[in-house]
Amino acid sequence: MQIPKSLSERVERVHGEQGRKWLEKLPALVNECRKRWSLKLGQPFANLSYNLALPAIGLDEAELVLKLGVPCPELLTEAAALGVFRGVGAVRLLDHEAPRGILLMERVVPGAPIHKLQSEPEATRTAAKLMRELWRSAPANHAFPSLAIWFQAFARLRKNFAGGCGPFPAKLIDKAERTFAELNASTVRNVILHGDLHHANMLFSANRGWLAIDPKGICGDPGYEVGPFMLNQLPAGASESATMEILKQRLAIFSEELGGSQRRLAQWSFCHAVLSALWDFEESAEWRPTMKLALILEQLSRVSKQRL
Repeated sequence: MQIPKSLSERVERVHGEQGRKWLEKLPALVNECRKRWSLKLGQPFANLSYNLALPAIGLDEAELVLKLGVPCPELLTEAAALGVFRGVGAVRLLDHEAPRGILLMERVVPGAPIHKLQSEPEATRTAAKLMRELWRSAPANHAFPSLAIWFQAFARLRKNFAGGCGPFPAKLIDKAERTFAELNASTVRNVILHGDLHHANMLFSANRGWLAIDPKGICGDPGYEVGPFMLNQLPAGASESATMEILKQRLAIFSEELGGSQRRLAQWSFCHAVLSALWDFEESAEWRPTMKLALILEQLSRVSKQRL
């Protein structure tokens, strides 16, 4: 088995020495899991980001996915979220040792992502339906992080730049901070969110329909959930006006399907875009294209209709 170079590089960049040690032990860990669950393992899936994911066949010939990652809070909350979803609108978690970064799940077959099978408006409506299926009221004494924890990225930015914003436009950062504070303070319903429900994380199952994979597991306002979808699968090289029209259409559909105002959904999407850019910056990844989308979403948040 060849570990993709892009995955190795990202793991080392994000996790440093811990990541390097994990990569050294990874072949032995894969072999341990193979023996533990009597798995026949295939080559890694394409386009991996932070974790190694392998197709597998179990003893009963069931098609599975073995996911291995550097032990971290995100894998704990992914396992917890899949446990809360219980296979409704999401893949089933079959077994795990999340503190060691090990998850065994059902495989979505044939597994085509939503943008490969549905048109732009149809995909947005399907995404809204899946969101409604996934959301659960937060369990008592849950350990899921809040959106406020994620948005501490703003404080980290200012700490790193002596109260400033570094390479980021100060006015945009100020606006995103204020907007998040207002949205978070006015939240009337906190639910367990997927947290990263974009096009590539919605796959088609011949037996179970559309299913979500790779949840982050976060607790907060349902309006935040649309943000990752808004930023993804936009035509490369499209003009600002063309991109704005697509985003306006998505906002209108989400507002119709989920309720709430287009303006509030646009505000949440704007905040998510800025947050996403800050995360990219922290990981030394390219962040400027996401900030361009944040500018467009900020404009839409000022002009969107108040549909209550």
